[in-house]
Amino acid sequence: MKIIILGAGRVGQSVADSLVSEHNDITVIDTDAARLRDLESRFDLRGVVGSGIDPAVLGEAGAHDTDLLIACAAQDETNLVCCKIAQLMFNIPTRIARVRSNGFKAEAQLAGLEGFAVDRIICPEESLTRYIGKLIDYPEAMQVREFAGGRACLVSVRARQGAPMVSHTIAELREITPDVAMRLVAIYRRFPDVPDRFVACSGDTRIEPGDEVFVLAAQENIAQVLSTLHRQDGRSTPPVRRIMIAGGGHVGLRLAHQLGQQAGRFHVKIIEEDPQRCVELASQLPPDVMVLQGDTTDEDLLGDEGVEELDLFLALTDDDEDNIMSSLLAKRMGATRVLALINRRSYAELMHGTEIDIALSPAQAMLGELLAYVRQGDVQAVHSLRRGVAEALEIVVRGDRKTSRVVGRKVSELPLPRDVHIGLIVRGLPDAQTTDAAQASEAAPPPPEVIIPRSSTVLQSNDHVVFFLPHKRLVREVEKLFRVSATFF
Repeated sequence: MKIIILGAGRVGQSVADSLVSEHNDITVIDTDAARLRDLESRFDLRGVVGSGIDPAVLGEAGAHDTDLLIACAAQDETNLVCCKIAQLMFNIPTRIARVRSNGFKAEAQLAGLEGFAVDRIICPEESLTRYIGKLIDYPEAMQVREFAGGRACLVSVRARQGAPMVSHTIAELREITPDVAMRLVAIYRRFPDVPDRFVACSGDTRIEPGDEVFVLAAQENIAQVLSTLHRQDGRSTPPVRRIMIAGGGHVGLRLAHQLGQQAGRFHVKIIEEDPQRCVELASQLPPDVMVLQGDTTDEDLLGDEGVEELDLFLALTDDDEDNIMSSLLAKRMGATRVLALINRRSYAELMHGTEIDIALSPAQAMLGELLAYVRQGDVQAVHSLRRGVAEALEIVVRGDRKTSRVVGRKVSELPLPRDVHIGLIVRGLPDAQTTDAAQASEAAPPPPEVIIPRSSTVLQSNDHVVFFLPHKRLVREVEKLFRVSATFF
């Protein structure tokens, strides 16, 4: 696929890194020549110096035969105008824009063809806030990813000594928890020579203390799965109540506002160093949110504000080092759980799952929304995992036995690559055709069913199949297998 990326900032670089690794033809536009030279030295892509709203620059970047435009420059206005020019002058089929303002999602006509011609608006701060919200809902989880409209989830959790599922083989888990429909799809284990090594899951694979375990299950079973892997008594972790946010930028403001609107559920404090920004935060946030002016790495300030009583400390400033140091300090002072926002991938890999419980990359939180447009076949959701190395993929089965390699076939008969797991199947989700038919007949369709597949499970058309792929290089093989072809036979 031929792709133009506008903007070589943090988001643009992360997007380019992910897409280049999938053998796409990438061109990046930016006004900073030095930044582009750095990208060209690290990745197999082409840089074009100039403004993304200049038709001549877009033409030089190859817009005449480009398949996808991703406009992720710093300014909303630049991204929107670039999409409009791409549609009017170059007829680029798919146009995605990074937009911080909420107004464009509320007013669909502004983003439509008569407006700025944006096919999809993506806001990294909104994606990040939504993702952190899931981690608050599931305190034991290190990652939470949703599929099939939230009916199924992929979660990762650190296995603890004494928890009911730990020190047992995967085959034994079926006897320990026969009523919980779940599938363990991957284990990452710490070794002396390698921090986290992938361990393929089979019946005789044993879960060891310290493993990071990835589990797919129906949404209603997630809390039980997490508690039986993480807590010695097998009971659910007490809900998060006391939260401190370090950093009052775009992400901190969005999250504090979201939490503050849930009256009585959370006790939220936000720390910001800039006095003027503190005034702005106090004027925009609900009255239940306490705004504090100070340094997020100030030990005295954290102590005075009761950091040892916190359920969750969130370091969300724009500075990686400050986030790492404040998280480590909060953890040492007694905070139950800490999360640090870290832009540099090498830092995130070093810190994730150590003293810092969760090291979260802003770009990784939104990459899945972009990758769904790059994937071939009927891909509904993509989630980038393990800092972009692994991936979880939801793909819809289409066609029939004549046009599909998978419809009507058992799971054991599918020629899947080694280490690729079919984690679960969601059956009965309505699509446009079935919804129209149901409305015409006035008959309510049966509720969707979450199926943990066995070797004898037969795939049906319109099944939503969720895969775990430990290596992104396996993606194309899976997509090719599920592609509908009129000339299959």
